[in-house]
Amino acid sequence: MTEAPRVDTAQLMELLSVSLGVYYGEFTVAAASENLTASQGKALAVLRRGPAPMRALAETMTCDASNITGIVDRLEKRGLARREAGTSDRRVKNVILTPEGERVADAIRAKMRTTQAGLESLDARDRDQLRVLLERVFLTKPAT
Repeated sequence: MTEAPRVDTAQLMELLSVSLGVYYGEFTVAAASENLTASQGKALAVLRRGPAPMRALAETMTCDASNITGIVDRLEKRGLARREAGTSDRRVKNVILTPEGERVADAIRAKMRTTQAGLESLDARDRDQLRVLLERVFLTKPAT
């Protein structure tokens, strides 16, 4: 029995780059269909997980605090998010999705049919394995 060729890190990085390009392209089109920029759509997706302080939102989106202010300003203007003062520190502003923001975030995800079809083509075991691998690669903090 022959052993499958080993895939090196560079090959995995290239495949990940192509995969993310497909995902991001589809996400950008879906966000635009809701009259949002990709950054505004990404902010909605992050906030769909729960409220976030402005600073944490900027860190998650890897953007400057002044940039996140503009993004949130535009989301507020559209009635998709709102700011609230923090309970322990009133200087901290938490960003919260409105019900309309939740609807739009869900609509963007629903329009990502290529991504959905690809993930739905996986059986339950493959989905579980993909989740475990993605968490291990991207969410587990390396030991220091």
